[in-house]
Amino acid sequence: MPIELHAGLRIGDYTLLEPLHEGGMATLWRVSHAQETFPLLAKLPHVGRGEAVSRVVSFEVERMIMPGLTGPFVPRFVASGETADQPWLVMELILGTTLEPLLAQAPLAAERVAGLGALAALALDDLHRQHVVHLDIKPGNLLLHADAAGDERIVLLDFGLAHHAHLPDLLAEQFDEPMGTAPYMAPEQVLGVRSDPRSDLFALGVTLYYLATGQTPFGAPTSTSGLKRRLYRDPVPPRMVQPAMPRWLQEIILRCLEVDPDNRYPTAAQLAFDLQHPEQVVLSARAERSERGGVIDTTRRWLRGFRLDAEELRARRAQAEPHPPLIVVAIDLKQGDPALDAALLDVTRRLVQTAPGARLACVTVLRTARIGLDSNIDLEGRNRHVKRLLALRHWARPLGLGEHQITFHVLESADVADAIIDYARSNAIDHIVMGARGMTGVRRLLGSVSARVVAEANCTATVVRAARNSPPPVTPRYTTEPTDDPVA
Repeated sequence: MPIELHAGLRIGDYTLLEPLHEGGMATLWRVSHAQETFPLLAKLPHVGRGEAVSRVVSFEVERMIMPGLTGPFVPRFVASGETADQPWLVMELILGTTLEPLLAQAPLAAERVAGLGALAALALDDLHRQHVVHLDIKPGNLLLHADAAGDERIVLLDFGLAHHAHLPDLLAEQFDEPMGTAPYMAPEQVLGVRSDPRSDLFALGVTLYYLATGQTPFGAPTSTSGLKRRLYRDPVPPRMVQPAMPRWLQEIILRCLEVDPDNRYPTAAQLAFDLQHPEQVVLSARAERSERGGVIDTTRRWLRGFRLDAEELRARRAQAEPHPPLIVVAIDLKQGDPALDAALLDVTRRLVQTAPGARLACVTVLRTARIGLDSNIDLEGRNRHVKRLLALRHWARPLGLGEHQITFHVLESADVADAIIDYARSNAIDHIVMGARGMTGVRRLLGSVSARVVAEANCTATVVRAARNSPPPVTPRYTTEPTDDPVA
């Protein structure tokens, strides 16, 4: 028999203080410990007679996966165990509110939907880099937390349905039916595929649709046949429900909701990038869609949807690029060295070509005064920001990349290195490429921008020197000793 939970009860080395939430699968309690250094939360699953076996297995999955998770987007694992017949899991208690209460306020403004979506996508990107697919993304599992400075982040909750690429999949081993929350499940999840990170992007797309329109795109089916309708019945375009929605947001949401995972964003980082840079979103026919498909379109989707085979999807995913990168090339538009431009273009081209699905962001930094205001109009009466955007496009033209592969950004900052480092961190960039010029006495004394970027960026950085007699070698971290900085 399970023990009766009450304040003061000891579970392992922890004392129950107060119940915080009673859910369908578990009860959450605030707990204390003699050496507590941060607030603690205990999760205690319902294990009484008549409880579904899947709930017990789901709790074991969470206890297996959580100890290996790190970073600011998941609660810290503390301990787990059993007291009498009651299993428990203790983790960090993170203050905040899930996105679920926001559903009552929907539709939200497009900018707020995009902002929340970007935070969730960045959290998912961090999770996916740890080889974990969540598989139960929904508003109730996305906790919005604000730190002391007021900066927001999304913390992911409840890993009971998750899949870890390097751990046993207990749920797949014991159950044949689809596992997940019906309105948010991806089509491949309905077919039993649990290993694709893009399933989380589908679920996040459902969440964005709900926040932006006030309704779910696929209803709340209660049967497997109802779940399978999303394989062939497209959702009502969100702009039909909310005509004021900008086309870029419909483009992003409907791309997330594509039936075939290959037609969605390849990574959560690329989804976050579009949500943070809506002016750079390339619009397709999705953005203009104004009605659901008719009988003919639905029949075609039915035939195409049921040609999706679980084994084929698994094999396709196994052969795919593990994590198509986001690459930044930082360009000094004033350096005037054709040899350096050629070398930088060559390295950038090779990086993009060797990583299918890669996205490239071309950036330059427009220096601003530390004190006072700068005019955005130059001596010729031209807008400095627009002038540099045009120059970036001209620089990148030899790469021959399509609109969906490349974006252009002018950063404004008094500190060039800070601008590049902050941009890389806030956009989950995988690789920074930048050029190097000759070392001067001032640069030796103060240190170059590229040296700071190499030292402080939380991603790979490649510094390229102009090719004079022979092409520069490329190493995983940097090609030469960093010598100078990319500036506007």
